[in-house]
Amino acid sequence: MFVTVGGMERSLRAARVATYVYFVLCGTLMGAWVVHIPAIEDRVGISHATLGGLLVLLGLGAFVGMQVAGPLTDRLGARIVVPAGGILCGASLALPGLAQDPWTLAGALLVFGFCNGILDVSMNAHAVHVEKAYGRPVMSGFHATFSVGGVLAALVGAGAASAGLNPPASMTAMGAVGIVIALASARALLPAAPAAEGLAAGSVEEPEASRSGKRRGTTGRVWLLAVLALMVMLCEGAANDWSALHLKDVLGAPASTAAFAYGTFAAAMTLGRLLADRFVARFGSMAILRYGAATAAVGITVAALGPWIWAAFTGWALFGLGLSGCVPQLFSAAGHADPAAAGANVSRVAGLGYVGMLAGPAVIGWLTHLVALNETFLLLTLLCVTTAVGARVLRTGSGHTSESEMARVGH
Repeated sequence: MFVTVGGMERSLRAARVATYVYFVLCGTLMGAWVVHIPAIEDRVGISHATLGGLLVLLGLGAFVGMQVAGPLTDRLGARIVVPAGGILCGASLALPGLAQDPWTLAGALLVFGFCNGILDVSMNAHAVHVEKAYGRPVMSGFHATFSVGGVLAALVGAGAASAGLNPPASMTAMGAVGIVIALASARALLPAAPAAEGLAAGSVEEPEASRSGKRRGTTGRVWLLAVLALMVMLCEGAANDWSALHLKDVLGAPASTAAFAYGTFAAAMTLGRLLADRFVARFGSMAILRYGAATAAVGITVAALGPWIWAAFTGWALFGLGLSGCVPQLFSAAGHADPAAAGANVSRVAGLGYVGMLAGPAVIGWLTHLVALNETFLLLTLLCVTTAVGARVLRTGSGHTSESEMARVGH
């Protein structure tokens, strides 16, 4: 737990700042790829359909990277794996910009996704240990800065384009800056490997049968958290790709107005994550997941059934606000379930959640063959309601620092 004495306090604050930096870095590097997609698509000469298939490879690489990074972080410690992930992610960002044909772009996206997955899971595992050391919720704030990184990438990408830089030059430069930032921030990370902390904590060895039983119970709970993450992130993925089309195709809004649908969703989500930690400290993570998912269910239902543009904007805003605190609570709970296996547990939840993020747009697209676009959003309502009901999984917590304990420790 966090003891506010001199150097230890400064060290922990530095670790928290460094974690913010890596979250911004991850969001910026991924955003740098996203903002250059149209130019790279034209350069390589592929259709939207082909690009969609190639993006599956990006997700596959990220999923594999997440599964590798989790156990590796538990074994080696975040101080090694997080900066390594940042360096690899920065270096691999140049590859999609340099691709000359669909095959080289496929390989580039697979490698970039793998490196991004390593950074994503390792920094989340480190964030769990920072949160545990602080003794109060801080996870949602980290996730908010990831969104800030995406905004930063958009601004830098627009500036590079106006300056006449082509994608290879722009992405290589941003990747190089990312490598420098990853290296410069490494020393501030918490040094101890989580497994070592677990070994040092207990003076009496627990019987093997008891440890095995607890491990099985923890693993089952983590997979329940992963299923909830899949549902929540499926909703996020659907909003990313279909919110603007909803206003344009269903409500007849002009393209310039429709674009603000996703902006409204993203802004509400970022704002919610900036505020969520305070509400978690006051009401608990279970309440945030339950009422957040319920709010999201109301929001997406209003967006789906409302006949007016203003109702759609209201619905997408509520949807983003409700979802904003859900994923950070699931990641945090997975990491706290067993501190000695925080990386592996976060990788399970993040990996299955990422599958949901990728599947969301595809599932909605498939359903549009059967019903109208706005009616497909009722599936998202069902998933949000299910998540709200399943939020009670956060009540049980073997190895999880309780919110009451966090409140007692304080800042």
